[in-house]
Amino acid sequence: MNETRLLILDDDVAVGQMMQDVATTAGMMARYTSEPAEFFEAVERWDPTHLVIDLRMPQMDGVEVMVRLAEKGCAATIIISSGVGDRVLDAAARSAQDHGLRIAGILPKPFSPKALRTLLTSSPAGADLDPGSQKSSRATFVATPENLAEALRSEQIIVYYQPKVECLTGRVTGFEALARWLHPEFGLITPDKFIPLAESSGLMGDLTYRVLDLSLGFLARHFNGNASSLGTKSLTSVTSRLKVAINMSPQVLRPQDFVEHLVDACAERHIETYQLILELTESSAMENPVESLAMLTRLRVRGFHLSLDDFGTGYSSMLQLVQLPFSEIKIDKSFVMTLNHSSESRSVVRSIVSLGQSLGLQTTAEGVEEIETLEYLKQIGCDIAQGYKISRPLPEAEIVSWFKTHCRNGYWKG
Repeated sequence: MNETRLLILDDDVAVGQMMQDVATTAGMMARYTSEPAEFFEAVERWDPTHLVIDLRMPQMDGVEVMVRLAEKGCAATIIISSGVGDRVLDAAARSAQDHGLRIAGILPKPFSPKALRTLLTSSPAGADLDPGSQKSSRATFVATPENLAEALRSEQIIVYYQPKVECLTGRVTGFEALARWLHPEFGLITPDKFIPLAESSGLMGDLTYRVLDLSLGFLARHFNGNASSLGTKSLTSVTSRLKVAINMSPQVLRPQDFVEHLVDACAERHIETYQLILELTESSAMENPVESLAMLTRLRVRGFHLSLDDFGTGYSSMLQLVQLPFSEIKIDKSFVMTLNHSSESRSVVRSIVSLGQSLGLQTTAEGVEEIETLEYLKQIGCDIAQGYKISRPLPEAEIVSWFKTHCRNGYWKG
């Protein structure tokens, strides 16, 4: 069944009935209950696609409900509703995401029917799932060092690309390369299922070089001095400046010949080194600060860009900005996704953008899912945006189609 099935848990009968009416009017199937036991039974027997959960419940609070849902492997999209205030709602949403649940957003009470409809049709926040992903695959697939090694040998690892645009103008600046595992039995496997395994099993180098090879080839074929795949030569001057960003592990950075390998890989594809952005998390950059400083400085000397990923979530980020030669700050999406309804998130994002400006660093916001988010980023001077509002991560052929359909002269039409 493909219909949307909404299950509501709220102790306020009037609110629950209103939610049910809104969903039914929008063409969805909907049920309402105020009893946690009845709620869990419906989750098991009815298999809802969406849940609305009130945090304040007399028998069992909403946080405990979500913890139990996570223990049961619940795959439904969840909306968190309450009148407890934005900070508590934000904390509940982060907790739920940390437990692996799919959160569409929060619904502060009182709310309008329109706000509920918007969340019911939105993409789950932080759930970077592609249309090809299958619920059964997520539930039953288990990655092992053996089948991951075989996936690399048989070229089952592919790359999806998410566009990045200038906040102010909409000009496309490039793409982030995101690994996917196209499994012959389980379909498309998302990176959270195999990246940690690659790190722990010594396969991260092979995986990174696979992504690097595919990404540079993609850039060379479609967006680097040859715009024939876009159907016009007039875009050459625009597309030849586009960049591709690749996530880097400290395991890959360690070998002394790594810099030369990158330089050679770019030269073979006729890609300028400035067109490659290497994204590092705070923990990976500071794993060995002395070694990292030397390696990252060499990369910058050769023209590569360095991005500090997930900025704002760690404790030593400021130290890194001062000591390590980054050229970009990438604002963690947990702040970006919540800034429309969280004054704290807006303050954090504004402060990070201001810090980047003062240090001469480009700022990129990931997780942009609403036009209001993009407008705010424009107002505060953020440089680059990426997220579902612009485009989901797409395979190579679909990215080319996206560029033709959604861009004009290299600028995203919105």
